[in-house]
Amino acid sequence: MGKTAFLFSGQGAQYVGMGKELYENYDEAKAVFDTANEVLDIDVKELCFEGSKEELDITRNTQPAVLTTSIAALKVLEANDIKPDVVAGLSLGEYGALVCSGVLEFADAVRLVRKRGQYMEEALPSGVGSMAAIIGLDKQKIEGICKSLESEGFVAPANYNCPGQIVIAGESAIVSKACEAMKLAGAKMAIKLAVSSAFHTKMLEGAATKLNQELKNVVIDDMRIPVITNVTADYINDANDIRDILTKQVTSPVLWEDTITKMINDGVDTFIEIGPGKTLSGFVKKIDKTKTILNVEDAESLEKTILSLRGTKQSLF
Repeated sequence: MGKTAFLFSGQGAQYVGMGKELYENYDEAKAVFDTANEVLDIDVKELCFEGSKEELDITRNTQPAVLTTSIAALKVLEANDIKPDVVAGLSLGEYGALVCSGVLEFADAVRLVRKRGQYMEEALPSGVGSMAAIIGLDKQKIEGICKSLESEGFVAPANYNCPGQIVIAGESAIVSKACEAMKLAGAKMAIKLAVSSAFHTKMLEGAATKLNQELKNVVIDDMRIPVITNVTADYINDANDIRDILTKQVTSPVLWEDTITKMINDGVDTFIEIGPGKTLSGFVKKIDKTKTILNVEDAESLEKTILSLRGTKQSLF
């Protein structure tokens, strides 16, 4: 029997309307949104279901909104007795993985990611940092070009997503320069991302320091399900390391391709993306298209996933 992994969506996957069907159809999902509304000073339901795209895309709003939608989907899966053998999440999604594993209570996690988003926004004035996805250029060339620009300013790989896609981040002017150099070196595309920061680089050290202070006030429980972290692309061996890992995660590159490869090498043959969008499903497909890849973000995808796992045609409704 192969293993099943749950993968939790990261920032960038958000869209207006996410989670609404789950909220309206499943008590478990409704309870998650109600909890988020209680513990935060924002209306998460309104933000996710009707909010303006501009409002939803503000980092301090995006992070709790994506996490809430993901955990709402998770709770419905759990109610259907579907559980993973191993979990991971892309950047922000790592908090979803830790809630799933039993390490963090959802109420604590949603408070944390609201603060995390706030600290990330405050770390850099808008426009100082930026990010770009480099498509179709190998890792060594990308790292080499970033290194060659060191004397002019800062740029570095921030996300190793999948074969042929690496995201770079740094000072805006240097990221633009790097994009031109990458194209000359043979990149198919170098696309600036719609973010006004340089996530997962040393430019966010201020945010990491503040987050570390917040993490001191949070209860960390033992893991019930193994978690692979973005920081090392390996299992977290000790729950006591989690505060340190979540602090480092703010400034460390996301080793996503290595995380998925590790899971595959350990016998995972079914991946379920939990939360808005299908970005992570796309990455898994690029890494190994022979695996079963499912997702849960609304009633239809939930039903499809449950039926696929049960191997039955019986409808849930």
